[in-house]
Amino acid sequence: MNRLEGAMFYWIFWIFWVYVTFMMEKSNQYRLKLAAIILIVIILSNSHLFLGRFEITWSGILLLLFSYFFIANEKFTAIIYYSICALIISIAYVSFHLFEIFDPIWVILKKEWLISIGMCFLTIILQKKLHGRIVIAVSGTMQGEFLTAFVLNKLHIPYSVGGFAYLDVCSLTSVLLVCWSLLENLGAFLQNQLQLYEKAKQKSS
Repeated sequence: MNRLEGAMFYWIFWIFWVYVTFMMEKSNQYRLKLAAIILIVIILSNSHLFLGRFEITWSGILLLLFSYFFIANEKFTAIIYYSICALIISIAYVSFHLFEIFDPIWVILKKEWLISIGMCFLTIILQKKLHGRIVIAVSGTMQGEFLTAFVLNKLHIPYSVGGFAYLDVCSLTSVLLVCWSLLENLGAFLQNQLQLYEKAKQKSS
């Protein structure tokens, strides 16, 4: 394992945990759940189990289960749509890994950044709200991890499902989605302020 793998994950998840625990509004219904999930994932990030030939991290399993839990609480039609979105992301995630293995010359930037930007862009297209984007990003990429491990196992290439490389991608994708959501909210705020200014200007004239 690369010694730098996991560093981005730890930094980002600890920042998320501090924000959710101490800075998020106490009235937010997701506050305690998010804080607990983030902390558990950090604690179990270096714990593994083996299912046959597959090495799987407990943190990856928990991320997948938590995302399924949030999806299961939606309406039936929303569950179907979430599942389709997650499947699309899974296929894109596996495709990137396979392209990287068979034709690595086109990967000109760090792999984690390329995957994260691609998953972020695809997720933004598929979902409008931050909550939905993060849920399908986590569930889709984790499903993609299992599919990648299955394909690579056929080629006798070892692969750790939900390892630090994945956690780096997951955390970076989450940051990009949060930043994009902030930009969207800022754009909506500025637009509302501009409309109020125009109305006030018309009244004064």
